[in-house]
Amino acid sequence: MNSRPTRRSLLRTGLAASVSIPFAAASAQTAAQEPRGNGKTLLVLGGTRFVGPAVVDAALARGYEVTLFNRGKSNPHLYPELEKLRGDRNTCDLQSLKDRKFDVVVDPSCYMPSHAAEMATVLGDNIGHYVVISSISAYASSQPNFIVDEDDAVGEITEEGVAKVTTIQEVMLDGGIYYGPLKALSEQKLEEMMPGRVTSLRPGVICGKNDPSDRLPYWIKRVSEGGEILCPGDPHQDMQFTDVLDLGEWSVDFGERGAGGIFNALGFDGAVTLQEFLHGCKVVLGRNDASFTWASEEFLLKNEVRPFSEMPFWLPEQLAHHYAPERGIAAGMTFRPIAETIQNTMDWWNATRDDTYKWRYYGMAKDREAELLRSWHA
Repeated sequence: MNSRPTRRSLLRTGLAASVSIPFAAASAQTAAQEPRGNGKTLLVLGGTRFVGPAVVDAALARGYEVTLFNRGKSNPHLYPELEKLRGDRNTCDLQSLKDRKFDVVVDPSCYMPSHAAEMATVLGDNIGHYVVISSISAYASSQPNFIVDEDDAVGEITEEGVAKVTTIQEVMLDGGIYYGPLKALSEQKLEEMMPGRVTSLRPGVICGKNDPSDRLPYWIKRVSEGGEILCPGDPHQDMQFTDVLDLGEWSVDFGERGAGGIFNALGFDGAVTLQEFLHGCKVVLGRNDASFTWASEEFLLKNEVRPFSEMPFWLPEQLAHHYAPERGIAAGMTFRPIAETIQNTMDWWNATRDDTYKWRYYGMAKDREAELLRSWHA
């Protein structure tokens, strides 16, 4: 290869568009669910795509009166029983939110500091607590094998870069170099305007039911097919992701308790490797005929296998990081068993896709996998 990828370029692409504890131990949910009609109100900015429904469902289960604010274009048929306010953050059309009061606001759609400022201005003192879904892409660090916690530096962006991005659709311009720094600036703007009333959750790869990315689904589907499976590099490399249902629970719980601050919202209460995850897939899916062939990092890079895209969750050793979840765990984050994530993802896949589906941005075509396996064995 002429050039090696950088960790930041790989994670931008990945975030855009024994496992005994996580697999087997039943995880306590973030808090006991309250019966419907608890008298509390919650606003979701969006609410009808991937993360939004997980937040809505968690809030409804706790008895919240939920309101959605969006353009009404993505899955408008969802939640016909809920109040829906129309508007558009791209055009600063927030009139429907004026003078409305909510106990909790959850914002999965904040990508720009200007949008953060506009929302804080409109809602201001009319809300109790604001939870924004940020990203681990906010971090600047590129040191190898680095443990990243919430006190580490975030990415920087020039004023010209900020000015260049004027709509949500433009956030991934120029290869996505603005995505992470803009997320960090959005966090800062919200905290500046609503001090002490903001929670910033920084998830990693968000997975589970309705996952549009193909990242975790690739491995789950591939194990479900059985046979020899090409696997990347060091089988003991750290693996972290965020179950969308956990993220929904954390969003409502932290907002309800007013637990402000920044939290890495990924990983598990214990280390998990890709090898452990894949063996967990075998157990959950009942595919004892699946076998794993771990090709070396050197072989994969020589054959131009694209880290984190053709091989989801794999980063070359010099780019691998671990994001510390301990602060979030201390604040109340718990994790559902990984087996549940696997089964939910497989059930959703079987209900919405068939064998004609082709991997788009992530995953490897079967003929390419077979060719690489032959080359590796040779």
